[in-house]
Amino acid sequence: MAWDQPREEPDGNAEGPTEQSAEGPAEQSAEGPTEQSGDRSGSAPADRPTAPADRSGTAPPAAPGAPAAPQAPPETPLAPPETPKVPPSAHQVPSAAPKLPPEAPQAPPEAPKPAPSAPAAIPPAAPTAPPAGPENAFGAPFGAPPPPALPPAAPAFPAAPPAPPAPSVPPTPPAPADPLRAVAVALLNLSGLGIGYALIRRRFAMAVCWLATAALLLVALPADPDGVPRGALVGYLVLLALAAAHGAVRGLRTRLAWPPQAPVAALLGLVLLAVPTGGVLLYGNARDEAVEQALLDRLHEADTLVQDAKNEPFGAAEPDFTDALATYRDLDRRYPDSRAGKLVPDRLERYYEAVATPYDRKKYCDAIEPLEYLRKVPDSISRQRLGHLAAWPDDRLATSFYECGIDDLGSGDGTGTRNGTLARLLTTFPRSPQAAKVEPVLSDRIDAAVKDLGGDEPCAANDRLRTLGTQAADLPGDRAGIADALSKDADRAGEKVRSGTYACGVDQYEDGDFDKALDTLNDFTRTYKHDGNRDRAKKIAIAAEIARSIPAAGKHLPSSGSGGSIPVTIKNDSPDEIEILYTGPVTGSIKIPACHGCSTYFSDAAASLSACKDSGRHYPSKTIHLPAGTTYFLHKPTDGSTSVGTDTAKIDPGYVYTECAYVVQSFGSGYSS
Repeated sequence: MAWDQPREEPDGNAEGPTEQSAEGPAEQSAEGPTEQSGDRSGSAPADRPTAPADRSGTAPPAAPGAPAAPQAPPETPLAPPETPKVPPSAHQVPSAAPKLPPEAPQAPPEAPKPAPSAPAAIPPAAPTAPPAGPENAFGAPFGAPPPPALPPAAPAFPAAPPAPPAPSVPPTPPAPADPLRAVAVALLNLSGLGIGYALIRRRFAMAVCWLATAALLLVALPADPDGVPRGALVGYLVLLALAAAHGAVRGLRTRLAWPPQAPVAALLGLVLLAVPTGGVLLYGNARDEAVEQALLDRLHEADTLVQDAKNEPFGAAEPDFTDALATYRDLDRRYPDSRAGKLVPDRLERYYEAVATPYDRKKYCDAIEPLEYLRKVPDSISRQRLGHLAAWPDDRLATSFYECGIDDLGSGDGTGTRNGTLARLLTTFPRSPQAAKVEPVLSDRIDAAVKDLGGDEPCAANDRLRTLGTQAADLPGDRAGIADALSKDADRAGEKVRSGTYACGVDQYEDGDFDKALDTLNDFTRTYKHDGNRDRAKKIAIAAEIARSIPAAGKHLPSSGSGGSIPVTIKNDSPDEIEILYTGPVTGSIKIPACHGCSTYFSDAAASLSACKDSGRHYPSKTIHLPAGTTYFLHKPTDGSTSVGTDTAKIDPGYVYTECAYVVQSFGSGYSS
């Protein structure tokens, strides 16, 4: 057993006795170094080969108490360099190499080149068992031949069972609970992008968040004025809340893939909340724009209705005007700050002009109804909002009342004046300039009609004068302060109508319109019993009645004279009272009572043989004196039950004339001389 000798500190690089021979059992095999014992002061075990010495020289001495240096990695066996032959000294005992802990494997150093004098490389011998006994602890004696190779020895220790394969990624132990990390994951999930799930490696949950967000975008876009359907929005918000809660639970004890610090993730979550917030703001803007476009579309539809209706009669266009006004009113009340709402005042200007189109075309009577319609617009839209449009129709309506009424002034029969356009003007706008012009115009019209009574068309002038008088009497002038003036105009027109009626009858007679002349003059004689022209009117009416059956009787106006020198006796041989009308040099009429016991004749022949020839019968009779000339007679019953009979007689002086009236189914006449 060899003891460690005190080691002297070598000077420089001098070779020491620690260098081992290249031959001997102390050389290591290529399979790797043999681990040395951890004993600092003992000798090497007999069954293990000692570690080879350092190639560069003697190993540095180990400090007392220092840990052993790691063992150098095995080297590729090379031909041992020639060792200087130094006879061993009996007194030299090589000290053991310092025991060092094994080093990590590293690349083997480059093998030194052999010296030129070295023998050819020989393969290393198989390791042999260490020599027994201390005298052979350092190998065979110098110059001894190498021992023969030994068969492979059994391993010194039994083989350990193979270890299981190590996992590719070692399992990560659960992280300690971190509330801030849970909050960070929840905030990141609230962005709707599932980023919180991505950081804790929950890919399926992240995909669910993506799908939900994509579905919401498909439903919400393009933006609609009604917004996102309530069900879709509520469902998405519930899903976000669940994702935030679930992410918080999972993130409490799960490490983040990135970033490693929870505060950074929480800050990132707060920043990414701008994504849904910005999305809400952008969608709100898009929805507002969609609402604006929808309102502008409604405004355009109303404008189209107005433009199409302006060229139609108001009765047919009123429903379209009403619908358009309802749209304007709704836009003004509910969306006054919208682009469409701000355009409503301008559209109302155009609306009023479109409704009043007949007025612009000077169709005043047609303009009354639409203008009255416009005066009712303030009932639905405030006057403050309408501004000057609230009173815009008034002057136009007053003008329409005046122009339409003036055009009708003197036309028709005057009935309905109390509710006519002039009456509505005087009651609706009594202090307007248009109302102040009514009475002067009416007075001028009366004067013109009176003047026309002496013209070629007295009947038309008289009818107009009569209508003007009626209208003047019916107009409500109290509120306008013209009631007295209108009353005087009515009286003046009535006075002129009396003379106008007579003039009209005469004109009709002269024109040969005997039927109208008869009616006009009879009306005159009945109405104006104290008029100075009444007697003259009666004679013209008699002549007109005879002229209806004998047109020749109406060639000239009857004279105003009466009587003559030639007597003419007229007898009545009929059972009815009769009236005898005659005209010629003189005009007049007489009535003869009925003949009691007389009867009608069945033929003109029988009447000519028997009429007024019964000497025993007293026939009622009357005698008139006529001047010479042609006289036209007309016999008619006073009850008007039978037709009339006519006769024409030429009266000559020196004769006595007898006229006999009889009835043959209808009245006939005859005379005998």
